Amino acid sequence: MTNNNPQTLINRLDSLLEDERRALLDGDLQTIAGLLERKDALIDALNAAEPEVDTDMAALKGKVDRNQALLDGALQGIRKVAGRMAAWRKIRRTLETYDETGRKKSITGEVDHQIEKRA
Repeated sequence: MTNNNPQTLINRLDSLLEDERRALLDGDLQTIAGLLERKDALIDALNAAEPEVDTDMAALKGKVDRNQALLDGALQGIRKVAGRMAAWRKIRRTLETYDETGRKKSITGEVDHQIEKRA
């Protein structure tokens, strides 16, 4: 960081948090990952600078909390999609049915991706 003035650091972090919010809303995971290192560096510099004004920090805390809620929602969505995809793959590989006594039975099979051509 070239300028460790607390207000400058607060302004940079504020701008970065807005960029992070846009990336979260757009689902741009690569941008989010790229912002993480910059955000950590700004927070470390801000902690070292010990800002005098707590009111600016309160506004930043609100933005951090907002972005954390967005990130939590994105992660929850990713987990749900991963679970759905795993269930879909399982369905494609096995057939679950019940035998004559009512017990659950799985029949595994191979998926044949060949196309038969007929004249």
